[in-house]
Amino acid sequence: MTGQPVIVAERVTKIFRDFWGRPRVRAVDDLSFEVRPGEVFGLLGPNGSGKSTTIKMILGLLRPTAGALRVFGHTPGARRVRARLGYLPEESYLYPYLTAEETLDFFGRLFDLAPQERRRRVSELLEMVGLAHARRRPVGEFSKGMARRVGLAQALINDPDLVVLDEPTSGLDPLGCRQVKDLIRTLAARGKTVLLSSHLLADVEDVCDRILVLYNGRRQAMGPIAELLEDPEEFRILLRGVSPEVAARIAETARAMAGRDVQLDHPRRRLEDFFLAVIRQAAAEAGPGTTPPATPVAQYLAGPSRSEPPSESPDDKLRPLVQPPLP
Repeated sequence: MTGQPVIVAERVTKIFRDFWGRPRVRAVDDLSFEVRPGEVFGLLGPNGSGKSTTIKMILGLLRPTAGALRVFGHTPGARRVRARLGYLPEESYLYPYLTAEETLDFFGRLFDLAPQERRRRVSELLEMVGLAHARRRPVGEFSKGMARRVGLAQALINDPDLVVLDEPTSGLDPLGCRQVKDLIRTLAARGKTVLLSSHLLADVEDVCDRILVLYNGRRQAMGPIAELLEDPEEFRILLRGVSPEVAARIAETARAMAGRDVQLDHPRRRLEDFFLAVIRQAAAEAGPGTTPPATPVAQYLAGPSRSEPPSESPDDKLRPLVQPPLP
């Protein structure tokens, strides 16, 4: 993952003030981090930790009170930034009387996609999220999980270089969760950058390269997830295809050499892996047509990231976000 960072935050602070302009809540406090091209970056923290405020500033919906924030090297919310960004909010706000097909077509129009290209992308996205069979149903009739799939599809309609996902697996069953996580990793492998915010720590652990943990608006931990979770004081030996007697002898030898107790047990599968294996076996025994087949990633998402859009209008020119220190 090389190249200029996609997101750069330098000592960003956001204070919400009351009617009289007095500081009321310091939602984000002196926060600095970078998100690199092609990585999946996790934003973690309990409720009220500043995750949503940070995302809104990245999207250009809020301005920092102090500090500097850049997305693709530009001011968040600038036209050239919006054209390269896809966003799935925590709650999918969809017009209930539009069908899934009409909903995606509407978002495609917002990005000025040509009619033929728009129809192609809508069809590919509905196949990808498993809603091709419900393309002409009003989204107001959808379950929460189905609406979430439509929300994910609209976040990808413009072939974004940066995808911001807020609780992407909320409301999905385990099969849907695995499909979304596989999609996230596939997008990253094809050069997309993903910023993921979720309360489901297992999902974050499965897909993220690096994470940032927030509490009271401040950075508490940040780094590659493998390094943060690794315990350097413990070692594990994995043996396959040996008898219990051989395993016991190896453990006894290790116990004698280390001069301390050695734990011998069987590794456990994750519950998600076990559940999916059971469902796949049941589907195979039931025969074809019992579950929808896995669908590939939409073709237009598989290509390289497009070049930077044309220069923006004077209204979108960069404005420095560094402001005077807070009183």
